[in-house]
Amino acid sequence: MKNAFLVSEFPPASADAAAFHVIPAPMEISVSYGGGTAAGPAAILAASQQLEVCDGEGHASAADTHTQSPVAPRARKSPEAWVEAIETRVSRALAAGAVPVVLGGEHTVTLGAARAFHAAGRKVGFVHFDAHADLRDTYEGTPFSHASVMRRVHELGFPCLQLGTRAVSQEERDYRAAHRKTITAYDARAIADGEMPERFVPRGFPEEVYVTFDVDGLDPSSMPATGTPVPGGLEWYDVIRMMREVAARRRIVGLDVVELAPLKGLHHADFAAALMTQTLMGFARQA
Repeated sequence: MKNAFLVSEFPPASADAAAFHVIPAPMEISVSYGGGTAAGPAAILAASQQLEVCDGEGHASAADTHTQSPVAPRARKSPEAWVEAIETRVSRALAAGAVPVVLGGEHTVTLGAARAFHAAGRKVGFVHFDAHADLRDTYEGTPFSHASVMRRVHELGFPCLQLGTRAVSQEERDYRAAHRKTITAYDARAIADGEMPERFVPRGFPEEVYVTFDVDGLDPSSMPATGTPVPGGLEWYDVIRMMREVAARRRIVGLDVVELAPLKGLHHADFAAALMTQTLMGFARQA
């Protein structure tokens, strides 16, 4: 691919020899409020050509990265078709022994990845950075909404650790309360007030984890290019501090970066999403 991830620095690795499979998934069906997430994966790939060899944490970049062609189901208006197609692509990465790196697109893409891990019999925990809990049963008439994705993931039997949430409905609060043993949440206000313990990964959380990073988890001051920005979000080094703790205690076996909705002329948001992708890959490499 012309815009394979970080191809400006490293030649792409073959699919069977790569440590990472980057999977562009330009799904945009259920977005609400602002749109544009279909352009997110291409913007991240383009911005990755401006990254340095090492990320800001000093991790060596992934020279052994294979970028798959963009996911493109025949029924492009069917959320089920998208989820199935993404599951197939992530399964391909897992079969090759690679860490899947899904680039969204709307947050529903995470369900396709979760189904691939479920089909492979992998017991993973989902570490979820987001302004929203995404635990609604349905939203705007569909159970495949971006606002329902973590409910669907949790229903597959995967425990969840939610970080930075600050827009949570009563339905979602009730669902969290009913599943305290398998959903742990540190909302943005609790984090800002110093209520998060230093070791926040729950006891008994799976040794393997999947990190799903919705860019609106960041504060809109640093990430305005997203459909549902919410004030009071995480700052860059808040995320890095949390990821250091996750990587120190668990092994990252998959990840995604979702909900970037590029704004014309606003390059810093695209670059931030690309750098976050690179940084999460670095944490996966060291874990």
